[in-house]
Amino acid sequence: MAGKYELLCLENPLLDIQGVGDEKLLEKYGLKANDAILADPEKHMGLYDDLIQNYNAVLIAGGAAQNTARGAQYILAPNSTVYIGCIGKDKYGETLEKITSEAGVKTEYLYDEKTPTGRCGVVITGHNRSLCTDLAASNNYKLEHLKQEHVWKQVENAQVFYVGGYHLTVCVPAIKALAEEAAAKNKLFILNLSAPFIAQFFKDPLDEILPYVDILIGNETEAAAFAESHNIESKDVKEIAKSIANGPKKNTKRVRTVVITQGTDPTVAVSAKEGGDVAVKEVAVHAISQDKINDTNGAGDAFAGGFVAGIVQGKSLGSAIDMGQWLAKLSIQELGPSYPQPKQTYTAS
Repeated sequence: MAGKYELLCLENPLLDIQGVGDEKLLEKYGLKANDAILADPEKHMGLYDDLIQNYNAVLIAGGAAQNTARGAQYILAPNSTVYIGCIGKDKYGETLEKITSEAGVKTEYLYDEKTPTGRCGVVITGHNRSLCTDLAASNNYKLEHLKQEHVWKQVENAQVFYVGGYHLTVCVPAIKALAEEAAAKNKLFILNLSAPFIAQFFKDPLDEILPYVDILIGNETEAAAFAESHNIESKDVKEIAKSIANGPKKNTKRVRTVVITQGTDPTVAVSAKEGGDVAVKEVAVHAISQDKINDTNGAGDAFAGGFVAGIVQGKSLGSAIDMGQWLAKLSIQELGPSYPQPKQTYTAS
């Protein structure tokens, strides 16, 4: 079994309901152009049908880490990736399962008999995307499922764990169990900051998991939100990353690396070194002309997918970042968080 299913991803499986909207639609539901929020039961529940009925919405497999798992598997050898989360026993759940397994990802879903599959309303305006998530079943993931013998076998077999930060709102004990397994056995634990609201409103669970994190991924707005909630004075991405890289660490056999994407500006990677020093690396983004951009929903997930695939393959940090940029470039030319078929092969830029 060595080499099989060495990447394990955990987060919130969602079905994306994606339509091209306008300012009026954003205003109607109090949404911002380039943001990600959790749906308010009072305010947002009409959005999903509105998108389907009035904005020709398409249904796409979503959930950030599930997108990342599909992206990593796009690059890795067959049977490399397993994905864990909770879905409902319904047609949306079946759709998710079908798309994910067609992408070659092994799923270990917990099925919730009473709650529908989670969904994410995606409003595209120009090159922006606004995400509004009704977690539903994905909010009901339980540690007991992870600890079931057949699921925990996958955990023991995996060498790299990838957790999307959105799961910090769902089941911290499950994240902690993976984190402790990684620290105890010197496996690699990767966390994505996922959205500004995580650092703002879920600071305590984030801080509980951070000492276990070997690689932290985020973008510039998430980094800024982290700095604000953690009283880091600087607004400079490198300084913020440096502060995070040098934070307390459980597994001292590995240094922490913080990878911050900045849209079309270079991706910054800061790795801790002995004595509080850091190594800083900048990797330019793969240029793409505006007219080729179809949709940026899932671009960050695609970056994480390519990056994590590179890490699983044992590539250098710079190469792994370049692989992330490459996959993000492919993804934004597709509809939603998807990857072109027939499969394209990565070549170093």
